Amino acid sequence: MNYEDVMNVAQRRGYLMKSAEAYPNTPAGFWDYGPLGVALKNRYVELWRRNLVKRDEMVEIDAVQIMPKAVFVASGHLSNFTDPIVICGTCHSLYRPDKLIEEKTGRAVPEGLPDEKYDELLRENGIRCAKCKAELSGTKRFNMMFRLGIGPQGDEAYLRPETCQGIFADIPYLFKTQRLKLPKGFAQFGKSFRNEIAPRQGVLRVREIYQAEIEVCFNPENVSLPKFDVASEFVLSISKGDVEPVPTKVSDAIVAGTVPHKLIGYYLYLIQSFYEQSVGLAKGDIRLRTLTDVEKAFYSKVAFDLEVRTSVGWLELVACNYRSDYDLKRHSEVSGTDYTVEDDGKKVLPHIFELSMGVDRSLYVILEKAYRSEKDAKGQERTYLSLRPDIAPIQAGIFPLVSKDGLDVEAERLYNALRMEFDLFYDESGSIGRRYARADEAGIPFCITVDGETLSKGDVTVRHRDDRSQDKVSKEKLGEWLRAHLERA
Repeated sequence: MNYEDVMNVAQRRGYLMKSAEAYPNTPAGFWDYGPLGVALKNRYVELWRRNLVKRDEMVEIDAVQIMPKAVFVASGHLSNFTDPIVICGTCHSLYRPDKLIEEKTGRAVPEGLPDEKYDELLRENGIRCAKCKAELSGTKRFNMMFRLGIGPQGDEAYLRPETCQGIFADIPYLFKTQRLKLPKGFAQFGKSFRNEIAPRQGVLRVREIYQAEIEVCFNPENVSLPKFDVASEFVLSISKGDVEPVPTKVSDAIVAGTVPHKLIGYYLYLIQSFYEQSVGLAKGDIRLRTLTDVEKAFYSKVAFDLEVRTSVGWLELVACNYRSDYDLKRHSEVSGTDYTVEDDGKKVLPHIFELSMGVDRSLYVILEKAYRSEKDAKGQERTYLSLRPDIAPIQAGIFPLVSKDGLDVEAERLYNALRMEFDLFYDESGSIGRRYARADEAGIPFCITVDGETLSKGDVTVRHRDDRSQDKVSKEKLGEWLRAHLERA
Protein backbone atom coordinates (compact mmCIF):
# COMPACT_ATOMS: atom_id res chain seq x y z
CA MET A 1 0.00 0.00 0.00
CA ASN A 2 1.21 3.50 -0.83
CA TYR A 3 -0.16 7.01 -1.18
CA GLU A 4 -1.13 6.52 -4.83
CA ASP A 5 -3.16 3.36 -4.02
CA VAL A 6 -5.17 5.20 -1.39
CA MET A 7 -5.79 8.24 -3.59
CA ASN A 8 -6.86 6.02 -6.51
CA VAL A 9 -9.55 4.38 -4.38
CA ALA A 10 -10.56 7.73 -2.87
CA GLN A 11 -11.10 9.21 -6.33
CA ARG A 12 -12.68 6.10 -7.83
CA ARG A 13 -15.28 5.81 -5.06
CA GLY A 14 -16.25 9.46 -4.68
CA TYR A 15 -14.29 10.55 -1.64
CA LEU A 16 -12.10 13.11 -3.44
CA MET A 17 -12.14 14.86 -6.82
CA LYS A 18 -9.64 17.17 -8.47
CA SER A 19 -11.32 20.55 -8.66
CA ALA A 20 -12.36 21.66 -12.17
CA GLU A 21 -10.58 18.66 -13.66
CA ALA A 22 -12.48 19.12 -16.95
CA TYR A 23 -10.56 22.35 -17.56
CA PRO A 24 -6.95 22.29 -18.76
CA ASN A 25 -4.24 24.09 -16.79
CA THR A 26 -6.26 24.22 -13.57
CA PRO A 27 -3.82 25.20 -10.79
CA ALA A 28 -2.71 22.45 -8.42
CA GLY A 29 -3.68 22.47 -4.78
CA PHE A 30 -7.47 22.50 -5.09
CA TRP A 31 -9.58 19.42 -4.30
CA ASP A 32 -13.32 18.81 -3.99
CA TYR A 33 -14.99 16.35 -1.65
CA GLY A 34 -17.34 13.89 -3.34
CA PRO A 35 -20.46 12.46 -1.70
CA LEU A 36 -18.58 9.91 0.41
CA GLY A 37 -15.91 12.44 1.29
CA VAL A 38 -18.49 14.92 2.56
CA ALA A 39 -20.11 12.23 4.70
CA LEU A 40 -16.74 11.10 6.13
CA LYS A 41 -15.80 14.72 6.88
CA ASN A 42 -19.12 15.29 8.67
CA ARG A 43 -18.58 12.21 10.82
CA TYR A 44 -15.04 13.33 11.70
CA VAL A 45 -16.23 16.81 12.67
CA GLU A 46 -18.98 15.29 14.81
CA LEU A 47 -16.34 13.20 16.60
CA TRP A 48 -14.36 16.42 17.18
CA ARG A 49 -17.41 18.23 18.54
CA ARG A 50 -18.52 15.36 20.78
CA ASN A 51 -15.15 14.26 22.15
CA LEU A 52 -13.28 17.56 22.39
CA VAL A 53 -15.60 20.58 22.18
CA LYS A 54 -18.48 19.23 24.29
CA ARG A 55 -16.28 17.13 26.55
CA ASP A 56 -14.29 20.18 27.64
CA GLU A 57 -17.29 22.56 27.59
CA MET A 58 -15.73 24.75 24.92
CA VAL A 59 -17.49 27.59 23.14
CA GLU A 60 -17.84 27.15 19.36
CA ILE A 61 -18.04 30.09 16.98
CA ASP A 62 -18.07 30.57 13.20
CA ALA A 63 -16.13 33.69 12.17
CA VAL A 64 -15.83 35.23 8.69
CA GLN A 65 -13.22 34.07 6.19
CA ILE A 66 -12.40 37.56 4.87
CA MET A 67 -10.82 39.95 7.36
CA PRO A 68 -9.41 43.49 7.08
CA LYS A 69 -5.71 44.26 6.75
CA ALA A 70 -5.46 45.57 10.34
CA VAL A 71 -6.22 42.10 11.75
CA PHE A 72 -3.18 40.65 9.99
CA VAL A 73 -1.00 43.60 10.91
CA ALA A 74 -1.82 42.76 14.52
CA SER A 75 -1.38 39.00 14.08
CA GLY A 76 2.00 39.40 12.39
CA HIS A 77 0.97 37.52 9.27
CA LEU A 78 1.67 40.42 6.91
CA SER A 79 5.32 40.41 7.88
CA ASN A 80 5.92 36.83 9.01
CA PHE A 81 3.59 34.44 7.15
CA THR A 82 6.05 33.76 4.36
CA ASP A 83 7.76 30.92 2.55
CA PRO A 84 11.24 31.07 0.99
CA ILE A 85 11.52 31.08 -2.80
CA VAL A 86 14.28 31.14 -5.40
CA ILE A 87 13.88 32.02 -9.08
CA CYS A 88 15.86 30.88 -12.10
CA GLY A 89 17.49 33.89 -13.78
CA THR A 90 17.16 32.30 -17.25
CA CYS A 91 13.84 30.44 -17.54
CA HIS A 92 12.21 32.14 -14.52
CA SER A 93 11.10 28.87 -12.94
CA LEU A 94 10.27 29.25 -9.26
CA TYR A 95 11.19 26.84 -6.46
CA ARG A 96 11.21 26.48 -2.70
CA PRO A 97 14.88 26.23 -1.66
CA ASP A 98 14.14 23.97 1.32
CA LYS A 99 12.49 21.42 -1.00
CA LEU A 100 15.34 21.58 -3.54
CA ILE A 101 17.87 20.96 -0.78
CA GLU A 102 15.79 18.13 0.69
CA GLU A 103 15.48 16.43 -2.70
CA LYS A 104 19.23 16.70 -3.34
CA THR A 105 20.44 15.61 0.12
CA GLY A 106 17.62 13.33 1.25
CA ARG A 107 17.45 15.22 4.56
CA ALA A 108 14.56 17.34 5.80
CA VAL A 109 15.30 21.08 5.97
CA PRO A 110 13.51 23.37 8.46
CA GLU A 111 11.21 25.98 6.91
CA GLY A 112 12.38 28.69 9.30
CA LEU A 113 16.06 28.98 8.33
CA PRO A 114 17.45 32.46 7.54
CA ASP A 115 17.54 33.28 3.83
CA GLU A 116 21.35 33.38 3.78
CA LYS A 117 21.48 29.85 5.21
CA TYR A 118 19.33 28.54 2.33
CA ASP A 119 21.67 30.28 -0.13
CA GLU A 120 24.68 28.68 1.56
CA LEU A 121 23.14 25.19 1.37
CA LEU A 122 22.21 25.68 -2.29
CA ARG A 123 25.83 26.59 -3.13
CA GLU A 124 27.34 23.80 -1.04
CA ASN A 125 25.19 21.18 -2.80
CA GLY A 126 25.64 22.61 -6.30
CA ILE A 127 21.90 23.05 -6.80
CA ARG A 128 20.82 24.84 -9.97
CA CYS A 129 17.58 25.20 -11.92
CA ALA A 130 15.99 21.77 -12.41
CA LYS A 131 14.79 22.73 -15.92
CA CYS A 132 17.62 24.63 -17.59
CA LYS A 133 20.50 24.16 -15.11
CA ALA A 134 21.06 27.92 -14.84
CA GLU A 135 21.92 29.67 -11.57
CA LEU A 136 19.19 30.46 -9.08
CA SER A 137 18.57 33.84 -7.50
CA GLY A 138 19.15 34.51 -3.84
CA THR A 139 16.37 33.43 -1.49
CA LYS A 140 13.41 35.80 -1.23
CA ARG A 141 10.19 35.70 0.78
CA PHE A 142 6.68 35.11 -0.55
CA ASN A 143 3.65 36.00 1.60
CA MET A 144 1.17 33.13 1.40
CA MET A 145 -2.01 35.06 2.15
CA PHE A 146 -4.59 35.66 -0.60
CA ARG A 147 -5.10 39.41 -0.96
CA LEU A 148 -8.57 40.79 -1.76
CA GLY A 149 -10.22 44.15 -2.36
CA ILE A 150 -13.47 44.99 -0.56
CA GLY A 151 -16.05 47.21 -2.24
CA PRO A 152 -15.64 49.54 -5.23
CA GLN A 153 -12.59 51.22 -3.65
CA GLY A 154 -10.87 47.86 -3.18
CA ASP A 155 -10.13 48.29 0.51
CA GLU A 156 -7.31 45.91 1.41
CA ALA A 157 -8.36 42.63 3.01
CA TYR A 158 -7.23 39.00 3.07
CA LEU A 159 -8.61 35.50 3.16
CA ARG A 160 -7.72 34.15 6.59
CA PRO A 161 -4.65 31.86 6.64
CA GLU A 162 -5.84 30.26 9.90
CA THR A 163 -9.26 30.22 11.56
CA CYS A 164 -8.02 31.36 14.96
CA GLN A 165 -7.71 35.09 14.19
CA GLY A 166 -11.51 35.32 14.10
CA ILE A 167 -11.59 33.82 17.58
CA PHE A 168 -8.97 36.24 18.88
CA ALA A 169 -10.75 39.25 17.39
CA ASP A 170 -14.00 38.21 19.11
CA ILE A 171 -12.52 37.45 22.57
CA PRO A 172 -13.66 40.68 24.33
CA TYR A 173 -17.22 40.27 23.02
CA LEU A 174 -17.38 36.58 23.94
CA PHE A 175 -16.20 37.03 27.52
CA LYS A 176 -18.54 39.98 28.00
CA THR A 177 -21.73 38.47 26.54
CA GLN A 178 -21.30 34.82 27.53
CA ARG A 179 -20.14 35.51 31.11
CA LEU A 180 -17.20 33.15 30.76
CA LYS A 181 -14.46 32.32 33.23
CA LEU A 182 -10.85 31.30 32.72
CA PRO A 183 -9.69 28.84 31.60
CA LYS A 184 -12.01 28.56 28.60
CA GLY A 185 -11.59 26.85 25.26
CA PHE A 186 -12.91 28.34 22.03
CA ALA A 187 -13.44 26.14 18.98
CA GLN A 188 -14.03 26.74 15.29
CA PHE A 189 -14.36 24.50 12.24
CA GLY A 190 -14.00 26.06 8.84
CA LYS A 191 -11.81 26.89 5.87
CA SER A 192 -8.50 28.68 5.75
CA PHE A 193 -6.54 29.72 2.67
CA ARG A 194 -2.82 29.51 1.97
CA ASN A 195 -1.28 30.42 -1.35
CA GLU A 196 1.17 27.53 -1.37
CA ILE A 197 4.08 27.93 -3.79
CA ALA A 198 4.14 24.37 -5.16
CA PRO A 199 1.44 22.18 -3.60
CA ARG A 200 2.03 18.46 -4.05
CA GLN A 201 0.53 15.14 -2.99
CA GLY A 202 -3.17 15.87 -3.23
CA VAL A 203 -4.90 16.82 0.00
CA LEU A 204 -1.68 16.71 2.04
CA ARG A 205 -0.74 20.23 0.93
CA VAL A 206 -3.53 22.33 -0.56
CA ARG A 207 -4.39 26.00 -0.92
CA GLU A 208 -7.90 25.77 0.53
CA ILE A 209 -7.95 23.73 3.73
CA TYR A 210 -10.37 22.68 6.45
CA GLN A 211 -9.23 23.31 10.00
CA ALA A 212 -10.72 22.40 13.36
CA GLU A 213 -9.04 24.78 15.75
CA ILE A 214 -9.18 25.07 19.53
CA GLU A 215 -7.82 28.12 21.34
CA VAL A 216 -7.67 27.82 25.12
CA CYS A 217 -7.53 31.11 27.06
CA PHE A 218 -6.01 30.79 30.51
CA ASN A 219 -4.36 32.69 33.35
CA PRO A 220 -0.65 31.71 33.30
CA GLU A 221 -0.60 32.12 37.09
CA ASN A 222 -3.38 29.54 37.57
CA VAL A 223 -2.64 26.30 35.66
CA SER A 224 -3.33 23.67 38.34
CA LEU A 225 -7.09 23.33 38.36
CA PRO A 226 -8.49 19.95 39.57
CA LYS A 227 -9.90 19.00 36.15
CA PHE A 228 -6.35 18.74 34.79
CA ASP A 229 -5.48 15.90 37.20
CA VAL A 230 -7.32 13.34 35.05
CA ALA A 231 -4.46 13.58 32.55
CA SER A 232 -1.56 12.95 34.95
CA GLU A 233 -1.21 9.18 34.33
CA PHE A 234 -1.89 9.29 30.58
CA VAL A 235 1.09 8.19 28.48
CA LEU A 236 2.08 10.73 25.85
CA SER A 237 4.19 9.69 22.84
CA ILE A 238 6.78 12.45 23.03
CA SER A 239 9.58 12.73 20.50
CA LYS A 240 12.51 15.14 20.50
CA GLY A 241 13.54 15.38 16.88
CA ASP A 242 12.87 12.97 14.03
CA VAL A 243 13.08 9.81 16.17
CA GLU A 244 10.74 7.20 17.56
CA PRO A 245 8.55 8.55 20.39
CA VAL A 246 9.33 7.84 24.04
CA PRO A 247 6.26 6.85 26.13
CA THR A 248 6.07 9.43 28.92
CA LYS A 249 3.39 10.01 31.53
CA VAL A 250 2.01 13.55 31.55
CA SER A 251 3.11 14.03 35.17
CA ASP A 252 6.66 12.90 34.37
CA ALA A 253 6.85 15.16 31.29
CA ILE A 254 5.90 18.15 33.45
CA VAL A 255 8.53 17.31 36.06
CA ALA A 256 11.15 16.94 33.30
CA GLY A 257 10.16 20.29 31.80
CA THR A 258 9.27 18.75 28.43
CA VAL A 259 5.68 19.94 28.98
CA PRO A 260 5.50 23.40 30.63
CA HIS A 261 2.64 22.79 33.08
CA LYS A 262 -0.58 20.92 33.89
CA LEU A 263 -2.86 22.86 31.56
CA ILE A 264 -0.75 22.12 28.49
CA GLY A 265 -0.32 18.51 29.65
CA TYR A 266 -4.09 18.17 29.92
CA TYR A 267 -4.74 19.43 26.38
CA LEU A 268 -1.95 17.27 24.90
CA TYR A 269 -3.68 14.34 26.63
CA LEU A 270 -7.03 15.39 25.11
CA ILE A 271 -5.69 15.60 21.57
CA GLN A 272 -3.62 12.40 21.61
CA SER A 273 -6.43 10.42 23.26
CA PHE A 274 -8.83 11.81 20.63
CA TYR A 275 -6.78 10.31 17.79
CA GLU A 276 -6.26 7.06 19.69
CA GLN A 277 -9.74 6.45 21.11
CA SER A 278 -12.16 8.47 18.97
CA VAL A 279 -10.46 8.19 15.57
CA GLY A 280 -8.93 4.76 16.29
CA LEU A 281 -5.24 5.23 15.42
CA ALA A 282 -2.66 3.00 17.09
CA LYS A 283 -0.58 4.64 19.84
CA GLY A 284 2.56 3.30 18.17
CA ASP A 285 1.74 5.33 15.05
CA ILE A 286 1.41 8.64 16.92
CA ARG A 287 4.07 10.99 18.20
CA LEU A 288 4.11 14.46 19.73
CA ARG A 289 7.26 15.94 18.25
CA THR A 290 8.82 18.84 20.12
CA LEU A 291 9.68 21.61 17.67
CA THR A 292 13.01 23.41 17.74
CA ASP A 293 13.32 27.20 17.81
CA VAL A 294 13.98 27.19 14.06
CA GLU A 295 10.85 25.13 13.34
CA LYS A 296 8.40 26.97 15.60
CA ALA A 297 5.97 29.54 14.22
CA PHE A 298 6.81 33.17 14.95
CA TYR A 299 4.06 33.42 17.59
CA SER A 300 4.90 30.19 19.42
CA LYS A 301 6.75 29.91 22.75
CA VAL A 302 6.59 26.10 22.98
CA ALA A 303 5.31 23.86 20.18
CA PHE A 304 4.51 20.22 19.52
CA ASP A 305 3.36 18.66 16.26
CA LEU A 306 1.08 15.65 16.61
CA GLU A 307 2.29 13.44 13.77
CA VAL A 308 1.13 10.07 12.47
CA ARG A 309 3.22 7.40 10.77
CA THR A 310 2.00 6.96 7.16
CA SER A 311 3.21 5.59 3.84
CA VAL A 312 4.75 9.02 3.11
CA GLY A 313 6.51 9.21 6.46
CA TRP A 314 5.53 11.04 9.62
CA LEU A 315 2.69 13.40 8.72
CA GLU A 316 1.70 16.41 10.85
CA LEU A 317 -2.01 16.45 11.74
CA VAL A 318 -2.16 18.90 14.64
CA ALA A 319 -0.06 21.94 15.53
CA CYS A 320 -0.03 22.33 19.32
CA ASN A 321 1.26 25.82 20.12
CA TYR A 322 1.72 27.71 23.36
CA ARG A 323 1.16 31.18 21.89
CA SER A 324 1.58 32.94 25.30
CA ASP A 325 -0.02 36.44 25.25
CA TYR A 326 1.34 37.25 21.78
CA ASP A 327 -2.01 37.33 19.94
CA LEU A 328 -4.24 39.08 22.46
CA LYS A 329 -1.55 41.64 23.30
CA ARG A 330 -1.08 42.52 19.63
CA HIS A 331 -4.83 42.72 18.92
CA SER A 332 -5.28 44.92 21.98
CA GLU A 333 -2.48 47.27 20.87
CA VAL A 334 -3.56 47.58 17.24
CA SER A 335 -7.33 47.78 17.84
CA GLY A 336 -7.18 49.91 20.99
CA THR A 337 -9.55 47.46 22.73
CA ASP A 338 -9.04 46.13 26.25
CA TYR A 339 -8.49 42.37 25.99
CA THR A 340 -8.00 41.72 29.70
CA VAL A 341 -10.31 39.33 31.54
CA GLU A 342 -11.14 39.23 35.25
CA ASP A 343 -9.86 36.16 37.10
CA ASP A 344 -9.98 35.86 40.90
CA GLY A 345 -10.61 39.58 41.20
CA LYS A 346 -7.64 40.56 39.03
CA LYS A 347 -7.40 41.80 35.45
CA VAL A 348 -5.46 39.28 33.35
CA LEU A 349 -4.39 39.29 29.70
CA PRO A 350 -5.04 35.61 28.87
CA HIS A 351 -2.40 33.34 27.41
CA ILE A 352 -3.33 30.96 24.59
CA PHE A 353 -2.71 27.26 24.05
CA GLU A 354 -3.74 26.10 20.61
CA LEU A 355 -4.72 22.77 19.03
CA SER A 356 -4.90 23.42 15.28
CA MET A 357 -6.11 20.30 13.51
CA GLY A 358 -5.74 19.70 9.78
CA VAL A 359 -9.02 18.04 8.80
CA ASP A 360 -8.06 17.14 5.21
CA ARG A 361 -4.90 15.37 6.35
CA SER A 362 -6.76 13.62 9.16
CA LEU A 363 -9.30 12.27 6.68
CA TYR A 364 -6.52 11.05 4.40
CA VAL A 365 -4.92 9.21 7.34
CA ILE A 366 -8.27 7.59 8.23
CA LEU A 367 -8.53 6.30 4.65
CA GLU A 368 -4.92 5.11 4.52
CA LYS A 369 -5.17 3.24 7.82
CA ALA A 370 -8.38 1.60 6.56
CA TYR A 371 -6.94 0.55 3.18
CA ARG A 372 -6.62 -3.20 2.65
CA SER A 373 -5.46 -5.17 -0.37
CA GLU A 374 -5.30 -8.95 -0.33
CA LYS A 375 -5.72 -12.00 -2.55
CA ASP A 376 -8.53 -14.47 -2.08
CA ALA A 377 -8.32 -18.28 -2.36
CA LYS A 378 -8.53 -18.02 -6.15
CA GLY A 379 -5.64 -15.57 -6.31
CA GLN A 380 -7.87 -12.64 -7.20
CA GLU A 381 -7.02 -9.33 -5.59
CA ARG A 382 -9.54 -7.78 -3.25
CA THR A 383 -9.35 -4.12 -2.19
CA TYR A 384 -11.49 -2.66 0.57
CA LEU A 385 -11.60 0.11 3.16
CA SER A 386 -11.87 -1.31 6.66
CA LEU A 387 -13.57 1.78 8.06
CA ARG A 388 -15.05 1.51 11.52
CA PRO A 389 -18.84 1.20 11.21
CA ASP A 390 -19.57 4.34 13.22
CA ILE A 391 -17.33 6.49 10.99
CA ALA A 392 -18.06 4.91 7.58
CA PRO A 393 -19.88 7.40 5.30
CA ILE A 394 -22.35 4.74 4.12
CA GLN A 395 -23.42 2.40 6.89
CA ALA A 396 -25.10 -0.34 4.85
CA GLY A 397 -25.97 -1.33 1.32
CA ILE A 398 -29.33 -2.91 0.46
CA PHE A 399 -29.34 -5.23 -2.55
CA PRO A 400 -31.97 -7.47 -4.10
CA LEU A 401 -30.34 -10.76 -5.08
CA VAL A 402 -31.92 -10.33 -8.52
CA SER A 403 -34.09 -7.56 -9.93
CA LYS A 404 -37.21 -9.67 -10.37
CA ASP A 405 -39.66 -11.99 -8.59
CA GLY A 406 -40.58 -9.19 -6.18
CA LEU A 407 -37.13 -9.10 -4.58
CA ASP A 408 -36.44 -5.62 -5.94
CA VAL A 409 -39.79 -4.37 -4.63
CA GLU A 410 -39.10 -5.73 -1.13
CA ALA A 411 -35.53 -4.38 -1.17
CA GLU A 412 -36.75 -0.90 -2.09
CA ARG A 413 -39.40 -1.09 0.66
CA LEU A 414 -36.73 -1.90 3.24
CA TYR A 415 -34.48 0.85 1.91
CA ASN A 416 -37.22 3.48 2.14
CA ALA A 417 -38.24 2.32 5.61
CA LEU A 418 -34.71 2.72 7.02
CA ARG A 419 -33.01 5.46 5.01
CA MET A 420 -34.18 8.33 7.22
CA GLU A 421 -32.40 6.83 10.23
CA PHE A 422 -29.35 5.26 8.58
CA ASP A 423 -27.05 6.25 5.72
CA LEU A 424 -27.87 3.56 3.15
CA PHE A 425 -27.02 2.72 -0.44
CA TYR A 426 -29.33 0.86 -2.82
CA ASP A 427 -27.82 -1.10 -5.70
CA GLU A 428 -29.37 -3.64 -8.08
CA SER A 429 -26.91 -3.28 -10.95
CA GLY A 430 -24.75 -6.26 -11.95
CA SER A 431 -24.03 -9.54 -10.18
CA ILE A 432 -24.21 -9.69 -6.39
CA GLY A 433 -20.45 -10.37 -6.30
CA ARG A 434 -19.69 -7.19 -8.21
CA ARG A 435 -21.99 -5.20 -5.93
CA TYR A 436 -20.22 -6.59 -2.87
CA ALA A 437 -16.84 -5.60 -4.37
CA ARG A 438 -17.98 -2.03 -5.06
CA ALA A 439 -19.36 -1.72 -1.55
CA ASP A 440 -16.17 -3.12 0.00
CA GLU A 441 -14.01 -0.63 -1.88
CA ALA A 442 -16.26 2.22 -0.74
CA GLY A 443 -15.86 1.07 2.88
CA ILE A 444 -19.50 0.06 3.47
CA PRO A 445 -19.39 -2.20 6.56
CA PHE A 446 -22.60 -4.18 5.94
CA CYS A 447 -24.38 -5.44 2.81
CA ILE A 448 -28.01 -6.49 3.26
CA THR A 449 -29.26 -8.88 0.61
CA VAL A 450 -32.93 -9.51 -0.03
CA ASP A 451 -33.34 -13.07 -1.36
CA GLY A 452 -35.90 -15.85 -1.55
CA GLU A 453 -35.86 -16.40 2.23
CA THR A 454 -36.85 -12.77 2.74
CA LEU A 455 -40.16 -13.45 1.01
CA SER A 456 -40.72 -16.92 2.48
CA LYS A 457 -39.34 -16.55 6.03
CA GLY A 458 -38.88 -12.79 6.50
CA ASP A 459 -35.07 -12.99 6.86
CA VAL A 460 -32.43 -10.94 5.07
CA THR A 461 -28.76 -11.90 4.70
CA VAL A 462 -26.30 -9.42 6.24
CA ARG A 463 -22.72 -9.70 4.98
CA HIS A 464 -19.85 -8.26 7.02
CA ARG A 465 -17.30 -6.40 4.90
CA ASP A 466 -14.01 -7.36 6.56
CA ASP A 467 -14.33 -11.12 7.04
CA ARG A 468 -17.26 -11.64 4.61
CA SER A 469 -19.17 -13.65 7.23
CA GLN A 470 -22.96 -13.62 6.99
CA ASP A 471 -25.84 -13.33 9.47
CA LYS A 472 -29.50 -14.07 9.01
CA VAL A 473 -31.57 -11.23 10.47
CA SER A 474 -35.33 -10.80 10.59
CA LYS A 475 -36.30 -7.89 8.36
CA GLU A 476 -38.56 -6.65 11.17
CA LYS A 477 -35.53 -6.40 13.48
CA LEU A 478 -33.09 -5.03 10.91
CA GLY A 479 -33.18 -1.48 12.32
CA GLU A 480 -32.45 -2.78 15.82
CA TRP A 481 -29.57 -4.91 14.48
CA LEU A 482 -28.02 -1.94 12.65
CA ARG A 483 -28.28 0.31 15.70
CA ALA A 484 -26.42 -2.24 17.82
CA HIS A 485 -23.67 -2.86 15.25
CA LEU A 486 -23.12 0.81 14.42
CA GLU A 487 -22.42 1.78 18.02
CA ARG A 488 -18.77 2.28 18.85
CA ALA A 489 -17.43 -0.79 20.65
